[in-house]
Amino acid sequence: MSLRELIEEKYKKAIKSKNFDETNIYRLIKSAIKYKDIENKTNSLDKSISDQQILSLLQHLIKQRKDSIESFESASREDLILKEKFEIDLINQFLPQQLNEKETEDLIKKIIKEKNLTSLKDIGLLMDELKSDHTGRVDMVIAGKIAKSLLRN
Repeated sequence: MSLRELIEEKYKKAIKSKNFDETNIYRLIKSAIKYKDIENKTNSLDKSISDQQILSLLQHLIKQRKDSIESFESASREDLILKEKFEIDLINQFLPQQLNEKETEDLIKKIIKEKNLTSLKDIGLLMDELKSDHTGRVDMVIAGKIAKSLLRN
């Protein structure tokens, strides 16, 4: 089952169970996917976005919510923080299990060795490899920090 179908199925279940909070989140996800589909067609690619692109989109939605949480924490808005965390949990169910820092570091070391990367100039190649083959599994912020420290040495 594709990611798009899974999201649609969860959306329908949320509607049937009259869970309005979940329905709204799934509707938001579906809208973001639809927007990207339209953007693709406008750019003459004339096709729907792939599961890989949907994973990237979901990560972006989570990042937006984490940024909102930071703002809400400074404003002491616990109610909004809880709402954002709930949304993150719902979105996370569609993402594969993320690698921890040690696993991420091991993966980056492996890619550096395989691709024979030697300096910070190669960081773009490394990050492209991570994005193309490990979308959703790797936190790109953590990966960027690890990659910089490994390629500096």
